[in-house]
Amino acid sequence: MALKDALQMISASDTGMVRDLNEDAIELRPELGVAVLADGMGGYNAGEVASGMAVSLIAAGVAKRWNAEALRAVDRAAAVSMSQDVLQEQINEANAAILAKAQGDADCEGMGTTLVACVFYDDFVTVGHAGDSRLYRLRDDVLEQITRDHSLLQEQIDSGMIRKEDAHLSSNRNFITHAVGVDPDERGEIHTYDVLAGDLYLICTDGLYGMVEDEEIHMTLSALKANLDLAAQQLIQAANDAGGNDNVSLVLVQVLKSFAGQALV
Repeated sequence: MALKDALQMISASDTGMVRDLNEDAIELRPELGVAVLADGMGGYNAGEVASGMAVSLIAAGVAKRWNAEALRAVDRAAAVSMSQDVLQEQINEANAAILAKAQGDADCEGMGTTLVACVFYDDFVTVGHAGDSRLYRLRDDVLEQITRDHSLLQEQIDSGMIRKEDAHLSSNRNFITHAVGVDPDERGEIHTYDVLAGDLYLICTDGLYGMVEDEEIHMTLSALKANLDLAAQQLIQAANDAGGNDNVSLVLVQVLKSFAGQALV
């Protein structure tokens, strides 16, 4: 059995009800267990440029190093370390490439992008992220936010300045503290988590969770986890029904069975 037979991956993206341009980008490599999502920012079409560069560069870069030949005879602990090294390397390279493009093209000045990049392998997932796009996990009917937002609002919540319950009222919701392509020293944040059969993972931009409460996301995923395409459509519709103030994009990854030791193809 190949890895892609243990994981079901789908993606969906919508411009929303207000924006004219979709500056989100997604790239999936199911055969490698790789999913990358980005939410661009910047003037003109620069956000679209940044997010597109991030997902394509990272997915292609991971594929060059993260393959069956490279992983042959590598045990789980070494694979975890390797996945973290590979993601870090590709985030660094994407950051440098986007920053160079922004500095060399006046139309792209000031652009950058949030990022969530996941590598699933041997019953673990390694996650690299920057900014306020998120990874959630639904396990045993409990929805948990796995990534921590890199945002001014999150820092204020952590410091006790703002209660989490009042976060939706804050004027600082859109101020992010980390982004790919803005700071030459940006490295993002990388962690690895164990994966269990039956887990459902949601990667999404703030266009979803900023419009739809976590409770509604939870209810939708729980009710429709047997039909990922319908679940994705329902979540996007819920964001648009709530106003659709931003682009909304998501990836769903359903763990159908354990993939311990499963080969890449």
